[in-house]
Amino acid sequence: MTPALFLVLFLSAGQHGGQGAIGCWTSCQRHIQDSALRTQVCKLCVTSGRSDAWVMELGRRPGLHASAALKSALSDPDWRVRWGSLRAQAKARGLTESRVLADWVADVPAKEEVLACLTAARAAADTGRSTASLLKDAGSRGGAAAARVWSRRDAIREALEVEVYAENAALRGEALAHLATFLGQPPARVVLGAMEGRPESADAAPASALLSVADKQGTSVGRMLLKEAKPADQVLINRLFAIYSQHLEKLQKGLASADITERRGAVQSLRRYGPLAQRELERALGDTEVLVRRQAARGLAELEGLPLMETAARRIRADGATLATQRAWLQVAATDKGCEPFLLEVARDTRLPAETRGEAVGQLPDCDGGGKRRFQVLSPFLQDPQALVRAGAVRALAVPHSPEGDKALAAALGDSAPEVVVAALDVVGQQRQLGQAEAAVALLGSEHPAVREASARTLEWIGRAQHVKPLAQTLHEDSVPAVRVAAARTLGVLGGPFAASALSQALAKDPDSHVQHVARRGLERLGFSPP
Repeated sequence: MTPALFLVLFLSAGQHGGQGAIGCWTSCQRHIQDSALRTQVCKLCVTSGRSDAWVMELGRRPGLHASAALKSALSDPDWRVRWGSLRAQAKARGLTESRVLADWVADVPAKEEVLACLTAARAAADTGRSTASLLKDAGSRGGAAAARVWSRRDAIREALEVEVYAENAALRGEALAHLATFLGQPPARVVLGAMEGRPESADAAPASALLSVADKQGTSVGRMLLKEAKPADQVLINRLFAIYSQHLEKLQKGLASADITERRGAVQSLRRYGPLAQRELERALGDTEVLVRRQAARGLAELEGLPLMETAARRIRADGATLATQRAWLQVAATDKGCEPFLLEVARDTRLPAETRGEAVGQLPDCDGGGKRRFQVLSPFLQDPQALVRAGAVRALAVPHSPEGDKALAAALGDSAPEVVVAALDVVGQQRQLGQAEAAVALLGSEHPAVREASARTLEWIGRAQHVKPLAQTLHEDSVPAVRVAAARTLGVLGGPFAASALSQALAKDPDSHVQHVARRGLERLGFSPP
């Protein structure tokens, strides 16, 4: 084997289940004696990476050497190679795979019986079926073959349990899944049975196998164990919990990372543990990033074993639920199919706080559908007596843009509630509605600081040179630092000599360090180098 070929095989080892490319290459070299045939066939291990790739190719090649290799492959330690040999023979002979399998199991000598029965058990389990189910279509010998397999169930169990504890982690989950299907037992019960009589120091292997099966079944190890737990299992379950607790401690560090990608990865991993990770998922529900919060909410729904919308409805209406928690559940609900009816139900529930109802209305643009009828849906909420509900409806006008929505935004700019006006200004900025620039400038004189700040912020998007003077006046005279910060930021965007002069004065005289910082950044953006 050349160094380059060895590198390719090494990099692809373990892929596609079984022993991967290296296992494929080893078994191909072992069973094919003819050098020319070996050269032609074994190269498939590199291109496909499947342990049985070469076997299936042999079935398409006539001759004694190919037949001898197929027969030899029935003794391979990898069940996929053995099963591949049977499948290749079935295709070559024009028979069903189950028929060839049944003949082999029924006729195999006693010394090879366990290997044949194990192959049948794994081939059936790999398709989610019992051995009897796989062999029922094998003709007259199917029943006898299935009975022979079942008579060796203890040996099959022992062989698969050994793989559950294998050093190669890639083998463990498949072995556990196959054993559970063969025995007709839940994977958690199989793991607990395998742990009996084995040392606690080896528990990491079955814990890893159960995680792998949970991933493939779309569930969590926590749910699998809690569903199966009986009082007599307490000691063994506690041993598994100890392993998973170590995993959770490592994931907690990921939740505290400044990198959103790392936090999202940590939450995704937490979902594998289900109820065991409830505390960590609840913590992630308060993350600053909406993507992390949504992922945590989905994880909490999974651990409760309920549909997302049902879990969200319960959590939103739970006693003591905070607005932050409700907002997170509404945000994740808005990404689910059919979210509009759910959000409207929450928005119309007058028993809920106005903040919650407004958040529900505001999430409607994130739902699929709506389109031209969105404004009709929002109209009642634009007239709601609660200001925070009206504000949510105004924010929902951002998408889609419509003439009716523009009229509603213009009316909202004159609303008596500052929350509604702020929402309208934000949407005006988002939609770059240049025609509302003068209205935004006028609101720089509002009695409400939140409105003045929003107005200055909106002018960053729709302001023009003639709006620099009122913004400079706001920067110089407004008593609220947050408003002055917004004005300084917008002046740094609009630019011009008057803006630069106002920013220089703010840098030199403003008592607030944040205002000074933003003024400095604005001057730098305009090409100045302030001291």
